[in-house]
Amino acid sequence: MKRDKGDFRLRKEISQRRFILSAILTFIIIFAGWWVLCASGNVRELFLPSPIKVIGDIVAGAKNGSLWVNMGYSIFRITMGFLLSVAIGVPLGILAGSFKPLEAIIAPICEFIRYMPVPAFVPLVMVWCGIGEAAKITIVFLGCFFQLVLMIADDARSVSDDLLSSSYTLGTTRWTTVTKVLIPAMAPKMMLTLRMMIGWGWTYLTVAELVASSSGLGYSILKAQRFLHTESIFSGILVIGILGLITDRLFAFAIKKMFPWAE
Repeated sequence: MKRDKGDFRLRKEISQRRFILSAILTFIIIFAGWWVLCASGNVRELFLPSPIKVIGDIVAGAKNGSLWVNMGYSIFRITMGFLLSVAIGVPLGILAGSFKPLEAIIAPICEFIRYMPVPAFVPLVMVWCGIGEAAKITIVFLGCFFQLVLMIADDARSVSDDLLSSSYTLGTTRWTTVTKVLIPAMAPKMMLTLRMMIGWGWTYLTVAELVASSSGLGYSILKAQRFLHTESIFSGILVIGILGLITDRLFAFAIKKMFPWAE
């Protein structure tokens, strides 16, 4: 039976609505289970504070301003470290994915370094950059850069050879093919890669702020741990998760608007 386009759009809209409702319901069930477990008295509050107390800690931080200050520092660090890794890593990844001689130079060193744990670089970064903002931005950069180069190179290699051959047949130069054909063709996948990398960036930001820091969400978690304020630890983790989810949704929205044909 032939399916008309209007019916397909309707089914897609309903499917999306169910997806959102299912996601919301999952969070509600998790928080309800958390509240029931705490209310039962089987778990000490020191180990697992109630969600109401955690939310109360977030509200208190918002009222006294500490939450906004720490969020501001963390957002600044993740933004600068991520943008720096994108500015350098994306061009290198495109070159490595487009030209074999450059791949032989760029890919092996990135493959080697990406398996090194970023926290192991923290002492060196502190020696090289001090304990200021530069050190924290550098740690985020190191956490994203080498992975990003390799993933962008894979995105470039995923572009159809037939598409590139067609451009050469029409008389384009190699550089024109890269800028006018390759990059537009790989752009949707590249944005998905950046969307994934921003999530990793939040992880490495927390590592940066746990060491030699006096501000940021990671610092607030470490400070709460020293005084056994478990609810503040949970609230810091929850805020980081919310910020990470917001950035992910912003990337998803941007991808949908920029490349509607990629759906």
